[in-house]
Amino acid sequence: MADGGRMGRQKHTVHGLVEFDVSRARETIRKHKVQTGETLSFSAFVLACLGKAIDMNKHMHAYRSWRNRLIIFDEVDVNTLFEVEIDGKKTIRPHILRGVNKKTFREIHEEIRTFQQEHKSSQESKFIEWFVRLPGFARRLFLWVLFKQPQLIKEYYGTVLLTSVGMFGTGGSWGIPVSNHTLQLTLGGIVKKPGILEDRIKVREYLSVTISFDHDIIDGAPAARFTQRLKELIESGYGLCD
Repeated sequence: MADGGRMGRQKHTVHGLVEFDVSRARETIRKHKVQTGETLSFSAFVLACLGKAIDMNKHMHAYRSWRNRLIIFDEVDVNTLFEVEIDGKKTIRPHILRGVNKKTFREIHEEIRTFQQEHKSSQESKFIEWFVRLPGFARRLFLWVLFKQPQLIKEYYGTVLLTSVGMFGTGGSWGIPVSNHTLQLTLGGIVKKPGILEDRIKVREYLSVTISFDHDIIDGAPAARFTQRLKELIESGYGLCD
């Protein structure tokens, strides 16, 4: 984390603090659990929406190579963290979900549940265990080389990062990350407050989201359009309420 933070401070990162109305999606998840007993993954829902939104503008997860060429990927690989249980204790483990823009909500949901059960064999966890044993100068050199090679970024870090501070508390909140990715989403808390629906004031559930992007690669207008598409997908319950 310290090594990544040093690199992240060198980027020209812009943060947008937004709120998304997740009332429809949350109600669908609650109804599904009552009817079937199955708890659907809210993270899988957000990931499905994120993949679709980036698929509409793949420039959002582009990277520059050491030759200053802009590399744009077809597949959206999202690096994220999940809370798992090891020896009776809860801890956090990383996992890269590959090609989320080509997967349905259900496929992403099943992959998350499988990972939470079989996390000990995670490729990402093994890489981190190896990486942290390197001397400090070797880690920093590795990261410097890696972030000059977009294909290596995709392999070891994913093309997008999604993290959640909301899983550790309740209420509305935003996190301001130090990001190394071209695009990072930081999910905050969910809070109930008045909202307008069909010209009436009703109690709605709002998710706090920080959208961080590298301004050297993404301009403000494309970032705003991406945010609007993501908002529309999440608030319509894309993939979950279809």
